Amino acid sequence: MSNEAQAPGVAAKDGWLQHFPVPFFAVVMGLSGLVLALHAAEGALGLPHGVTLAAYGATLLAAAVIGALYLAKAMRHPQAVAHEWHHPVRLAFFPAISISLLLIATATLPRAPGAAHVLWLAGMLGQGALTIAVISGWISARAFQTGHLTPAWFIPAVGNVIVPIAGVQLGYVEISWYFMAVGLLFWIVLLTLVMNRLIFHDPMPGKLQPTLVILIAPPAVGFVAWVQLVGQIDAFAHLLLSAAYFFTLIVAVNLPRILQLPFALSFWALSFPFAAVTIASFRYAKMAGSPAHIWIGAVLMGVLLVVIAGLLLRTLRAIRAGEICVPE
Repeated sequence: MSNEAQAPGVAAKDGWLQHFPVPFFAVVMGLSGLVLALHAAEGALGLPHGVTLAAYGATLLAAAVIGALYLAKAMRHPQAVAHEWHHPVRLAFFPAISISLLLIATATLPRAPGAAHVLWLAGMLGQGALTIAVISGWISARAFQTGHLTPAWFIPAVGNVIVPIAGVQLGYVEISWYFMAVGLLFWIVLLTLVMNRLIFHDPMPGKLQPTLVILIAPPAVGFVAWVQLVGQIDAFAHLLLSAAYFFTLIVAVNLPRILQLPFALSFWALSFPFAAVTIASFRYAKMAGSPAHIWIGAVLMGVLLVVIAGLLLRTLRAIRAGEICVPE
């Protein structure tokens, strides 16, 4: 018998927990990206370190709460987690768990290298396992429809290119090259599939429209990881950063339409990609000595702060109104 069958009163009491979605980890990704962007802005814009430290603390708190709640869901409602795993869209969000660990490890590295090392190892192993599991799920006997494909499918690939950012500093160079290769390969494959879906098929449902912003993340994170691996801005790094700016412009054109849609948790897809392209801009400015890229980074930093503030406000309102953690 299931837990719900054995204790219907308990099931009704914590029914919201049963519907606590794995995409909630996108909140941790967004906040972690904000911390890393603020850290990059400290050197470029002279931003006070206290602002970054406060954001870092808030990110750790959010990660602990969201992680604890999803663990509780897994323990009390394992069938609900299994349902998400077999969901054609939510399957791609499971690597957001390991990506969150990798991002927090990267943010922790300047503060506590030992703790960052442990977090990075856990994130790296989790990302490696989840990438194989998710891609195996994609090519299994299950039949996926074209409508199931969204830019959210980039999430497993994006997670792989995050590994080298802290991995190289921790001494795991060969492992970092492995994850970089996997991430770049599947970025190209999925970019082809996603663009085909967006151009030649029906538009994505309203609640999935914000995932369009994820197009920015792979080349932006790829740039940061690539220069970390090769130690310089070469021709390929220029291509990655230019691609990130191109997709940022595409998103900017479509953003007014997206913002008019009813709020959903998928709106947190706006946060990490803007953080990634902001970090990439500041990294280029520092390595190339480019004042223009400091200005680009500053503008993007302002957009990111507005996005995060808006997302936090709208998420709290949705939670208060009981619009989150409900059956689809």
